[in-house]
Amino acid sequence: MSELGQYIFNGLMLGMIYAMVAVGFTLFFGVLDVIKFSHGDVLMVGAFAGLAASIGVVGLGIESPWIQLAAVVICAICVTGLLGAGIARFLILPLRKAPPLNTLLATLMLGTVIREAVRLFYPDGSNPKPFPRLLPTDVIEFGSFAVRMDNLILLAAGVAVIVGVHLLITRTRLGMAIRAVAQDGETARLMGINFEAVVLLTFALGSAMAALAGVMNGLYYNEINFNVGLLLGVIGFAAAILGGLGNIYGAIIGGFLFAALQVLGSAALPAIIPNIPSAYKDVFAFAVVIVLMAWKPTGLIAEKSSERV
Repeated sequence: MSELGQYIFNGLMLGMIYAMVAVGFTLFFGVLDVIKFSHGDVLMVGAFAGLAASIGVVGLGIESPWIQLAAVVICAICVTGLLGAGIARFLILPLRKAPPLNTLLATLMLGTVIREAVRLFYPDGSNPKPFPRLLPTDVIEFGSFAVRMDNLILLAAGVAVIVGVHLLITRTRLGMAIRAVAQDGETARLMGINFEAVVLLTFALGSAMAALAGVMNGLYYNEINFNVGLLLGVIGFAAAILGGLGNIYGAIIGGFLFAALQVLGSAALPAIIPNIPSAYKDVFAFAVVIVLMAWKPTGLIAEKSSERV
């Protein structure tokens, strides 16, 4: 039972990270019908910005882990929020009326530029970087199941972020404007909504969520590298498609479902094929996603058809 509990908890942690990335893809597609393939690399920038902030705070002689954590989160959110808004302003919006493949290719190339820039210009950027342990590591036992305090805090923080974004979208004027632009951008513009400002804020919000996912990933594994956004971006996009591109709730469900498939693969594959590497859990998860997409191309919760992909 303790091993089963650990598998379930790991699935919840991974699902939370994937869901946060997938929600970003859904927000971008909702307001402009575009897929921003540099999203995973923006996540990586957020993680590295947080690491740089932690190093800077330690360099100032501040040893408090909570102050370091606050600096990590604030720096990651600000850097990626500005980066996301900048990408929307100078790349996505100018290509609004271009063929969809132009936008897809441009964001794909931008992701490569960002990734290689971090690898080349961040000190020793080619090698994995240890991420500081900033949360309590006390172990809490529930019978035969034990879980670390930092993992519980990360899970609770992820839930808070998801709930916060839900409330922002459904209960605020900004959320109403985002939904109006997502439904009909031209009509929203005629009704007095600042279309460009809403788009920039939406891209900043999605990028900030990616930054938080990158920081959570670093705190969970205590390590980051310049390639961390590549796989997380692909998984987040797959989760968004699986849940139903254009639907936030579908993105969340898709993220947790993909994590459940990974956990199932890591638990079941060794029992079927002895000595199989754990990396094959990704192969298993993606294979199942392919089957599910062939069975239900519009996603589990269809809202908008992804005609631009």
